[in-house]
Amino acid sequence: MMGLAPGHVTDIPGLSRNDMLRLLGNGVVPRQGVAALQWLLPQLTGDVTVCQPTDSNAA
Repeated sequence: MMGLAPGHVTDIPGLSRNDMLRLLGNGVVPRQGVAALQWLLPQLTGDVTVCQPTDSNAA
């Protein structure tokens, strides 16, 4: 759901739902972070070839 491996938090025995949500916290969703960098870096560097998406990191 968040771009993390299945069971990243949910497969840890003994954690309540509240514990799982607390552990996930307000972390940046990895896919959103990648998308932001792919959009921002070329604008900051003036290099349109920086961080072009590839098949391996496509949604």
